[in-house]
Amino acid sequence: MAGSVHDSQIYNKLFPAGDAARLFTDSAEVRSMLIVEGALAKAQGQLGLIPEESAQFIHRASLEIPLDPGGLAAGAAQNGVPVPGLVAAFRKAMEAPEHAQYLHWGATSQDIADTGQMLRLRQLLSLCETGLTTLLKALAVQAETHAELPMAGRTYGQFATPVSFGSHVAAWGWPLLDLLEELPALRQSALWVSLSGAAGTGAEFAGKGAELRAALAEGLGLRDPGRSWHADRGPVLRIAGWLTRLAQVLGKMGDDLILMAQSSVGEVRLGASGGSSTMPQKQNPVQPSVLVALARQVIGLNATLQGAGMPRQERDGAAWFTEWMTLPQLCLSAAAALETAQAAVPGLSPQAEAMAAVFSDSLGLLHAEALSFRLAQTMPRPEAQAAVKTVAQQVIVTGRPLKELAQEAFPDADLEGLFDPARQMGDAPATARAFAAKVAAL
Repeated sequence: MAGSVHDSQIYNKLFPAGDAARLFTDSAEVRSMLIVEGALAKAQGQLGLIPEESAQFIHRASLEIPLDPGGLAAGAAQNGVPVPGLVAAFRKAMEAPEHAQYLHWGATSQDIADTGQMLRLRQLLSLCETGLTTLLKALAVQAETHAELPMAGRTYGQFATPVSFGSHVAAWGWPLLDLLEELPALRQSALWVSLSGAAGTGAEFAGKGAELRAALAEGLGLRDPGRSWHADRGPVLRIAGWLTRLAQVLGKMGDDLILMAQSSVGEVRLGASGGSSTMPQKQNPVQPSVLVALARQVIGLNATLQGAGMPRQERDGAAWFTEWMTLPQLCLSAAAALETAQAAVPGLSPQAEAMAAVFSDSLGLLHAEALSFRLAQTMPRPEAQAAVKTVAQQVIVTGRPLKELAQEAFPDADLEGLFDPARQMGDAPATARAFAAKVAAL
């Protein structure tokens, strides 16, 4: 098996990261760092820190000259970071030493690597925003279409009270709406430029460090944090946390779908399912299982990343290396979860007959709470609860429906509509439609 499912020729379509996969390659990393080097030279030329002619030459070269990532391997192994090798290779490729000498003027490796990473994370968040919008629209269709379809609610894995399939879908969607609405603030608080020099003091920028950092941020479309964040991994951790919550929400949806599609339940039919190598009858919930697996992986990676978020002193190689090993996989797996959910949701088909059968097969016990509240109109609530509990136990013992026993036990009570699931869903249909309306307003 390949070191990562996302790099595997066998498994990459099972865990499809989509366009996000292009952002986490050696070529993408090198390209992003070259863009930063070019933007830095341009800003330094405008501020008179390096000759304007050299700045323009370096900036133009950063957009035109490709570098082979493989050529940086030996240097990365020796230096623990690819930037020194990148700078040396870029200077050589420019074939203009009079200009190349001003490349990387005053910057440190972490400035270039972190800023380049932020350029790619910005693209990732844009892809997630597009994917979330698409997924939410698909969920809204399901919620609106099935707002009035009764199904059994479950708590602790046990029957609770009636809900609707639409409200169940909306429950998947509301947290995704929250995540979508958080994106502008996340971009502001996390997509930062890094430019602080060797020990984070900017001592090499001739007193113009703050001005230069602001110019670089403007040139790259990133935010200027107004300080060094070499040893503050907060921006990275905030993005990773957002992606982890995304994977968690989608993992919950996958887990629910596995339960709803299992053979003994059959309340949902999946649009796509997998087969067995030996059992012809199997319709395996592959996509929901992918969502659960990816969520588990992302949660674990985020825990490791949090541990790397306390680097020693002004820079910590071990912490930084840990970030390199975990963050790309976390990003790709979160993106794969979003891609998988987008493919799965439109094909979901709720099975109304199976959902209705739950209410009849449970002998009406899902309406026990509603019965206690109806009786509480004419007797104290504790007495009503105790009386219904007694009748519910009789249902379990005798196998007779709750409705029949309730009519016998409470002949004077008004039980009209009490045992009709469609009339006992509370605000479930309204919740489903409210979710659909909010998505429509995006």
